[in-house]
Amino acid sequence: MVLPSAPFNPARLKLARLRLGWSLTKLAEESSVSLRSLTEYETDKRPPSEENLTKLADALDVPAGFFHREAIDLVPVEAASFRKLSKATVGRRNAVLASASLALELYREIDDRFELPVADVPTHDKLSPSQAADLVRNQWNLGDRPISNMVHLLESKGVRLSALNHEYGDIDAFCFYRDGVPYAFLNTGKTGERQRFDLAHELGHLVLHSDFEMDLSTSKQREAEAQEFASAFLMPATAVRSQSMSGATIERILRARSYWKVSAMALTHRLHELELLSDWQYRSTCITLSERGYRKQEPGGIVPETSQLLRKVMYGTDASLKVREVAAALDLNAGEVRNFMRHLVPMTA
Repeated sequence: MVLPSAPFNPARLKLARLRLGWSLTKLAEESSVSLRSLTEYETDKRPPSEENLTKLADALDVPAGFFHREAIDLVPVEAASFRKLSKATVGRRNAVLASASLALELYREIDDRFELPVADVPTHDKLSPSQAADLVRNQWNLGDRPISNMVHLLESKGVRLSALNHEYGDIDAFCFYRDGVPYAFLNTGKTGERQRFDLAHELGHLVLHSDFEMDLSTSKQREAEAQEFASAFLMPATAVRSQSMSGATIERILRARSYWKVSAMALTHRLHELELLSDWQYRSTCITLSERGYRKQEPGGIVPETSQLLRKVMYGTDASLKVREVAAALDLNAGEVRNFMRHLVPMTA
């Protein structure tokens, strides 16, 4: 918690505004503070009065102390692996990146009190996505068996995980490095299978693209590579081929998707990719699965995975962190801190 004597920080006002996806005009409407005044506050021409500071805190749903904290470097869009970079609006991208910047502060608070796993994500930017996926499996001693839990695996390798705001359902996940530490942000409102694939996809970006700027001109290629990595990582070719999946029926695919803990559509795509389904069989299977509701949902699917790390540090018997204490230390409301862990730990916790 910042002492009241600390000066007003204009960067904090902008951060609080951006995390809600608001323009200055929107903030003026919600706070009843004039647009001219807000512009002067954010450009550091003058600080707000106590009355206007209270109005801004109420409108932006943060304690007043939030505006007196030190500035933090916002996560730049060029550093983040947005899945649908060209489709997400600037406002939405700014909102999730501003929120991610606050999640970094949460993890700094956790790092100060706990010894977290060190980063152990290899870089293989010279290999094909499939080769890289096989090599990472080998380096992590995973063999060719199904990944039992993607959340636990990535946390054990030093990846810091956080939930995305569910209001932004058009953004599935994204990742980036900050000071050598990998972070991944996940939309935890998706099916368990979709979340596993999204995490494998983000791992692909960390492995293949850690030294690349995520600019729009190369986004399609990067996304295709991360997608190929995820498919190969979750469903290694040698193991899938050994299961006699050539020309697999719908029923066979549904049994196998439960084994690999992937969606029926993802497995169908992998079988076609490995030439175990012909073009006609692939199209026919996709149509049938779509008719049965498997394109948007996963009937009879797995329970979404949860975080061991966040459960232990926030809710374990020996935990020295409590949500309200962390919220107070970060000058945030408790609900916002809980949103960073939404569905990654039980909602009843």
